[in-house]
Amino acid sequence: MAGIPTSGLQLRSIIKSSGELELSLETVPVAAPTGDEVLVQVEASPLNPSDLGLLLGPADLSTVKSAGGVTTARVPPQFMRAMAARVDQSMPVGNEGAGVVIAAGPDAQGLVGRRVALLGGAMYAQYRTARAGEVLPLPADASAADGASCFVNPLTALGMVETMKAEGHTALVHTAAASNLGQMLQKICLKDGVALVNVVRSAAQAKILKDIGAKYVVDSTAPTFMDDLVAALTETGATIAFDAIGGGKLAGQLLTAMEIAANARSGGAYSRYGSTTYKQVYIYGGLDTGPTELNRAFGMSWGLGGWLLTYFLMKAGPEKGAALRQRVVDELKTTFASSYTAEISLAEALRPDVIAAYNRKTTGEKYLINPSKGL
Repeated sequence: MAGIPTSGLQLRSIIKSSGELELSLETVPVAAPTGDEVLVQVEASPLNPSDLGLLLGPADLSTVKSAGGVTTARVPPQFMRAMAARVDQSMPVGNEGAGVVIAAGPDAQGLVGRRVALLGGAMYAQYRTARAGEVLPLPADASAADGASCFVNPLTALGMVETMKAEGHTALVHTAAASNLGQMLQKICLKDGVALVNVVRSAAQAKILKDIGAKYVVDSTAPTFMDDLVAALTETGATIAFDAIGGGKLAGQLLTAMEIAANARSGGAYSRYGSTTYKQVYIYGGLDTGPTELNRAFGMSWGLGGWLLTYFLMKAGPEKGAALRQRVVDELKTTFASSYTAEISLAEALRPDVIAAYNRKTTGEKYLINPSKGL
């Protein structure tokens, strides 16, 4: 296997016991693949919110500085206890990405030269070794950028719809809905005939969704927000929500509006325990890291919990997971197309000004790391 690289650069993140976050590029060994292993030269890997949680942790980015190829920032003391399990461990970052198979073991030779997508961590690197069954071959006309985000956002959006169906709901609500993920979810719902109530935070975000066919879009910053939300829930009958915000009052507002809508639809008699309609809010993100506030104006038939793609896939099983992944491949350039604000190199990902840009998590902005850029 002549020509296989013996080493490559990998982005690492460590939180030291001293209370300092350190980001750096390390040279790591690359071994020749054996058995059913493949060696992927990574061409594109997105910066998802879930990646930022590992990359930056709870660091105070107002203290970020860079020198000698190493970027550091202070972690406030009150967050160090929560970081105990990762203290002083240098950790690779990057959940997903895409690239070309440049070498393979004897049991995976058919993949050599194929562009593939991969979910499995350590993707902010020049090279990544994986088993053949862990990679997803992409269509011949798909670029690395096309395939870079074909796991986390698409499978999360599909998982939300599958969760809705499995738990007996018929329509759903999504917050921070103008994101790349939110746009995918809207396209899925339009294609599958599922009513979706989109909650956004500006008129500009509302326009993004309406331009792709969204019928129900409500702006949480509008003075008429609760009335608009109740009206949409009354019409759609949505009783399950997936909340990317997490902190603040929004989760409680969703449950309250669902309760009001349920009572409006049923026209039933008053009960001190509220309606019998079960209402569920799943928090799957943390755009607001503050406490989740519940006003408890939604009776006694409700639930609030966390939702994670990994746990959903474990529960769904391999057959369902494979079917969902195949749908992503089939609709890669339509339903599950992603757009990116900028393509950055591994070295640029360590620059304080670039960190500030991609950590804003601005709706409609998504950054793509190309480990081959500038090297």
